[in-house]
Amino acid sequence: MKKNMIEIDGIRFPLCSLNTLIIGSGAAALNAAVNLFDCGQKDIAIATDNWGGGTSNNAGSDKQTYYKLSLSGDVPDSPHEMARDLFNGGCMHGDIALCEAQNSAQAFFHLVNLGVPFPHDRFGAYVGYKTDHDPRGRATSAGPLTSRMMFECLAEDVKKKGIQVFDRHEVIALLTEKRGGEKQTIGAIAIDKDNLDSESFGFVVFNAVNVVLATGGPAGMYKSSVYPESQLGSSGLAFEIGAIGNNLTESQYGLASIQFRWNLSGTYQQVIPRYVSTDADGQDEKEFLNHFFPDMGQLATAIFLKGYQWPFDPRKVRDYGSSLIDILVYQETVMKERRVFLDFTRNPSGGGVLEDFSLDLLDREASDYLDKSGALFGTPIERLKKMNQPAIDLYKNNGIDLAKDYLEIAVCAQHNNGGIRGSIWWESNIKHLFPVGEVNGTHGVYRPGGSALNSGQVGSQRAALFISKRYAEAPPEIERFLASAEEQVKSKYRLARQMSESLADENAALHKVREEIQERMSACAAPVRTPEKVKEAIKEAWSLYSRLRKEIKVSSAKELPAAFKNLDLCLTHALYLEAIGEYLEKGGKSRGSYLVMDPEGEKPCEALGDEWKFSLNQEDAFVNQKILQICLDEDAKVKKQWVDIRPIPQEEAWFENIWNAYLKDKIIK
Repeated sequence: MKKNMIEIDGIRFPLCSLNTLIIGSGAAALNAAVNLFDCGQKDIAIATDNWGGGTSNNAGSDKQTYYKLSLSGDVPDSPHEMARDLFNGGCMHGDIALCEAQNSAQAFFHLVNLGVPFPHDRFGAYVGYKTDHDPRGRATSAGPLTSRMMFECLAEDVKKKGIQVFDRHEVIALLTEKRGGEKQTIGAIAIDKDNLDSESFGFVVFNAVNVVLATGGPAGMYKSSVYPESQLGSSGLAFEIGAIGNNLTESQYGLASIQFRWNLSGTYQQVIPRYVSTDADGQDEKEFLNHFFPDMGQLATAIFLKGYQWPFDPRKVRDYGSSLIDILVYQETVMKERRVFLDFTRNPSGGGVLEDFSLDLLDREASDYLDKSGALFGTPIERLKKMNQPAIDLYKNNGIDLAKDYLEIAVCAQHNNGGIRGSIWWESNIKHLFPVGEVNGTHGVYRPGGSALNSGQVGSQRAALFISKRYAEAPPEIERFLASAEEQVKSKYRLARQMSESLADENAALHKVREEIQERMSACAAPVRTPEKVKEAIKEAWSLYSRLRKEIKVSSAKELPAAFKNLDLCLTHALYLEAIGEYLEKGGKSRGSYLVMDPEGEKPCEALGDEWKFSLNQEDAFVNQKILQICLDEDAKVKKQWVDIRPIPQEEAWFENIWNAYLKDKIIK
């Protein structure tokens, strides 16, 4: 990497020239970096606003899952079988599914070799278990902090390899040019947050052949969220330059604690805690679930099944299914503005509505599970202590003692199944831009639990291989770079100066903008969606974006990163709402992890009001047969296109032919 100073409009900026800039510092970003290095491309650097601030290092669950090809037991498996299970989740391209399956073992063993302690037996078999939407027991786990262990091992490898890290560098723009009629990225602009008071506002310009975008899902859009507060996302960087998004309608929601953000899956539910709601002051306590279930046996079993079936799923609402609980929690917290808690200190009571809880009332599946776990006794906290003491310790280390404290919860945004479109090498429609990890929209409607970790590792590995083989050239000379980039740098610098010239009295406006975005998304584009509200939200989102571009102000230069982030989130949420609106206009109904309210539908249970009527998509519905792509065209107008879902490739894998193509370097194309 070469470092220089350049002058634009009389202002001097640092310029870093290199082959590949990796934006982000989660597991996908770091995996891209170490794989590039191992493939021989060492002219690379990482830029991140907060080292280790992403989801990988700050999130987990009861038993955080990594989904991979089966590597133990006598149940047959193959990459094509795994690809079919990924593909059958709906609206996932078959060639992407095959790549994620075919490369899962390689990506998994890379992590094993780096030191991630995935468990194996004495014969060396990496054992597995079933997770949601998984028919074969492919899941594995290194414990509740699996992704943190991945981050730590990858970070140590980055350090060993001496890969340059630009910490506290907020990337605010991607730079592009057109070559041969196609737009491609040529670098990026970041703000050095330790140099904001300088005349340049801390701007750092990167002249890069390739950009790997690994900034996670757009977590900052949601009010009710289990994403780490440190992770906001940067999808707007890609949308702004015309990158195509797909499946932006599909996000995943589930029950999570909100004081300390954590998914409440697995044993947190399988021990069958008590669900209570209170008023805003913590008074007027009610076991609100009792009024919606016919008997305690079905209620307790539904709670137990939330452990297996953690994501909200409209298919699991009727007949007193586990996802009815999500609706009831949403009704209490959002519609009635009450607070909901889990109580592990006592078993559920019938409250005079149902009979009190007894282990004898559980169905066979729940009873057998607890019996085999040696936990068919006592209170929820006693069962949890027996089955998963680390789950208790996790909360205690974060100031919550489940042995005596109530745990406040909500239905929260947890994962984005859509995102920036990528090829089978994870390259976007903008050449030389590689979105990897959650920012890439590889997932369809339903995905096996833990497949996101596999996807992030496979995608970043494949992007690194492609870059090292096909885009390995040195960056252009400074003059050549500036011929394309100078006006773009000027534009962003002038915007920063415009924000700062007439300083706001205080920075409350920035927080209000963020809150407006989050409240709009949680109200209109989260687990419950209404066509009329979405239409209005689209207008409001674009109105806010237009106003921000003209009027956004900061109280000091230190607020510039937050101001640019608001612009990024505002553009992102407008496009997500546009996608949801388009889906609804095409007749889209409930699917995935959200309900679409439908007066012509059916109520999930008799005790709920008519406002909860909904319908599921028919299997052959238009929206199930196509994938929605959305982007901004050259005039910044929204462009939408429904494309066919590519099938799983069925190419003949004849060894002699593959070997011949491999020897002639014809594989990577």
